[in-house]
Amino acid sequence: MKFKSTIFSLFGICLSNLIVSQDIHFSQMEFSPLAINPALAGANHSFQGIVNYRSQWNSVAQPFQTSAASFDARLNKSAKSRNGYLAAGVFFFSDNAGEPRISTTNINLNLAYHLVLGKKSTFGLGIYGGYGQRAMVSPTGRWATQYDGFSYDQSVSSGETFTNLSFSYIDAGAGLLYTYGSNSGYISQNKTRKFNIGLAAYHLNQPNHSFVGDGNEVLPIRISAFANAEIGIQNTTSAFMPGLYYQNQGSASQIFLGSYYKLIFNGGSKYTAYEKPFSLSIGLFGRWQDAFVGKMLIEWDNYSMGMSYDINTSSLSSVSNFRGGFEVFLRYSMLRKK
Repeated sequence: MKFKSTIFSLFGICLSNLIVSQDIHFSQMEFSPLAINPALAGANHSFQGIVNYRSQWNSVAQPFQTSAASFDARLNKSAKSRNGYLAAGVFFFSDNAGEPRISTTNINLNLAYHLVLGKKSTFGLGIYGGYGQRAMVSPTGRWATQYDGFSYDQSVSSGETFTNLSFSYIDAGAGLLYTYGSNSGYISQNKTRKFNIGLAAYHLNQPNHSFVGDGNEVLPIRISAFANAEIGIQNTTSAFMPGLYYQNQGSASQIFLGSYYKLIFNGGSKYTAYEKPFSLSIGLFGRWQDAFVGKMLIEWDNYSMGMSYDINTSSLSSVSNFRGGFEVFLRYSMLRKK
């Protein structure tokens, strides 16, 4: 039991160190759009508001919890102008990690312009500027230097000195996005074809991210690339929604891929507001060498709700008992003005 407790604590230390130098992430990436590309502001909806919540590593120690909210909208009076349209967005998140309770709070303002290439496609450029704050609620914690190889000794000095228990920073980044969208018109035909392909860079100014006085730890640039789609299966009431996401930050990288299977119960009506579109989607995704992720998505009219659960499959699964993270989101969106 003492050995297992030691492993649990070391596991928490490793996770805390990872959180220090890397961004938050959600398993339902397509529903935290401004976290993967600032050009997604206004790209697929006249406006949308999303709230996200994630809790992970509950089986190990102090759970890591992340809450986020975003809002984006097209600024033009019409949904799209002839040549292009401007959009704006706000993204906020709060993250609390590990036994030292390292908290990170960010708010970013996004601005995007989408050039209309044709009736079905656009090319967008997005930028963001933001303000962040980090704090360490409990600087005591447990440190690797306090382990003698067999057990944890709290009386041993950690050797860690913190000159700042909280600090703030300015953040900036940019992204490019291509979108293509074609709807079937009738549910029986189901010729829907929608694609998003994007590339973005976060923390281009590499702000200082250190709790110690020398300030030699910066927040590395995060490269985010993704492609997702909705592809209707012709002459059926179902569709596939595949996605591929790649993140790289410092020495860490992540590949996340999979697909939803969408079953459409009601396609809605063009002629009356009483017929509301309704669908249910089930997804299976995988984070390379880390986890399998099961997802469920319900869409009704302008509302969406989804949840997911990560099943840890990495070398830490013996400690985590294969339990990773639970996640949920709620979204309100409009494809066009009414």
